[in-house]
Amino acid sequence: MKLLVDTHAFLWLILDDPSLSNTARREIRSRDNEVWLSAASGWEIAIKYGLGKLPLPEEPDRYVPRMRRRSRIESLPIGEAEVCQIHRLPPIHRDPFDRLLVAQANCHGMVIVTDDPVVSRYPVQTLW
Repeated sequence: MKLLVDTHAFLWLILDDPSLSNTARREIRSRDNEVWLSAASGWEIAIKYGLGKLPLPEEPDRYVPRMRRRSRIESLPIGEAEVCQIHRLPPIHRDPFDRLLVAQANCHGMVIVTDDPVVSRYPVQTLW
């Protein structure tokens, strides 16, 4: 299975937060799955860090890649084909990061690992 980890799920994984479901943790750690983190999640983390809303042990440009690699998660760049698909999504909400993750998951045949009920309303597979 190809998994795209939502930002909050990635943070809960690397912080060993019990908010991450056992199913999500197991599937992310399974060597049978390809696990990806969107560059959009790194962008979202950097914005929240810069605004003082997300404390991290070090700056995100070092912390995110290091923790992603440590967790055996690949980086998914943001591509033109994906952003050009966003207009096809139903207007469920306006969060640009969530909408981009949905477009990326659809373009690459991925399942989004998320606890966000709004993302689950989009035409995309989710896992929690």
